[in-house]
Amino acid sequence: MIAHALDSLLNAGPAPSALASGMRMLPTRYGPLRVCDSGGRGPVVLMVPDGPNVIEHHRPVMEALAPHARVICFDMPGFGFSRPLRGYDHGLQAGAETILAVMDALDIREAALHFSCANGFYALAAARLAPQRIRRLLLCQTPSLDSMDAWVQRVVPWPVRTPLLGQTLMRATRRRVAHGWYAAALPDREARAPFRKLADEALAQGGCFCLAGVVQGLSRAQTRELEGVRQPVTLLWGDADTSHRHTRAESLHSLVPQARIEHFAGCGHFPDLERPQRYVEISLAALAA
Repeated sequence: MIAHALDSLLNAGPAPSALASGMRMLPTRYGPLRVCDSGGRGPVVLMVPDGPNVIEHHRPVMEALAPHARVICFDMPGFGFSRPLRGYDHGLQAGAETILAVMDALDIREAALHFSCANGFYALAAARLAPQRIRRLLLCQTPSLDSMDAWVQRVVPWPVRTPLLGQTLMRATRRRVAHGWYAAALPDREARAPFRKLADEALAQGGCFCLAGVVQGLSRAQTRELEGVRQPVTLLWGDADTSHRHTRAESLHSLVPQARIEHFAGCGHFPDLERPQRYVEISLAALAA
């Protein structure tokens, strides 16, 4: 917990001085969360960016889904401008409780969760914790826990995996790490520029990128904590994600055998954002099922 308290100290700061239309800071027990709510009626979709992405990366898909659903996008604690309080440890329980806290604060009885990569484990944990409130899940680049651990060992340098050292290094080098991550995550070089631009703008204004916290927090997760999810699950998988070239999308079946997998040829780590039209088509079909 000392390492997570350090994250809270290193990432302390005021809320953004100005919030774009539809955004607000939502108080929760784990810290104030930056939330963008499209409003409207229809099924509710909750999504979170996969850091260093921020809410602004999701604007196009939010706008495409908004005529058909109420779309809510929020930065998880420790990412974007959602600054973590010292009690947030990035564990499965804390992540699931954060999702449900957002739903409670916005008076949402039931929602579909559209989460990606490590955040997908928080979505699965929430679905297990409150099955009556989570309608279905749409995940991107989320494998099994064992496969994710192997991915971390290959991709994340050991200093970042080390408590205290990792928190300090990430805060000092977060912009450089973000640039390096996009180079590994996106096969299309031209596509990297807009991703980097939005992330740079957020980080330059003091945004968080607590990669060390997530890696260390989820290192304690056990497969048994995520087994038993019964909701429908769709997994979108970018086949050209070089960071996951040794990861099998089908490994997720060890947690949710019912998961339907949609492969995105030529896409990297963000198939929902790289191929938004196909993502929206799959999302709407899932919501209507």
